[in-house]
Amino acid sequence: MKDTTIACIFDLDGVLVDTAVYHYQAWKKLANSLGFDFSHAQNEQLKGVNRMRSLDKILDWGGIVKSQEEKEELAALKNTWYVDMISRMSASEVLPGSLELLQDLHDRDIKIALGSASKNSGLILERTNLTHFFDAIVDGNAVTTSKPDPEVFVKGAELLNAAAEDCIVFEDASAGIEAAIAAHMAVVGVGEAANLPGADLFIKDLTGVTVQQLIDLVAKKKG
Repeated sequence: MKDTTIACIFDLDGVLVDTAVYHYQAWKKLANSLGFDFSHAQNEQLKGVNRMRSLDKILDWGGIVKSQEEKEELAALKNTWYVDMISRMSASEVLPGSLELLQDLHDRDIKIALGSASKNSGLILERTNLTHFFDAIVDGNAVTTSKPDPEVFVKGAELLNAAAEDCIVFEDASAGIEAAIAAHMAVVGVGEAANLPGADLFIKDLTGVTVQQLIDLVAKKKG
């Protein structure tokens, strides 16, 4: 069955797989090495934010000033620890409902893109056996600005040859929600509604999400 009325763009971390725990562990290790601690609440503020902006926030929280060269070295160190962790990921870490929805969209010939701030998305998709579902991958290696700038989603739609009004973004971070809204796309907030203002639909995870539900969401959004 072919359906070209919608296109779907998925964030990666916290939507399809849970790598947030590894980001947290790596950032916490870095903060501890600099002499201060790093909390889960602070980690929430880094969702959807690229590596250098995240580092700037963490250094601010620790009251530490570093040169640009030093910051690049710290970011690289954090990434080394993080990559070591995600290199041991497996398909068992795909979040509930993700595989079923991706398969359903794929079976319906609905175009799928990744829209992630991660520069390690290729490795994560490979380790979790999700690569083959994606018609386009836009990640931190392909954009110059991070969310809440809409660049990642705009590029995703362009690669899918889809109009913005036909796209649905799946996001678990407020910065990503803002980016999707700025891109004039429908957006599904994955997680707690209170943390995702502006989303058109709120879900705990991708379990039970149907293609028809998504088609109806786009139709309603168009008015």
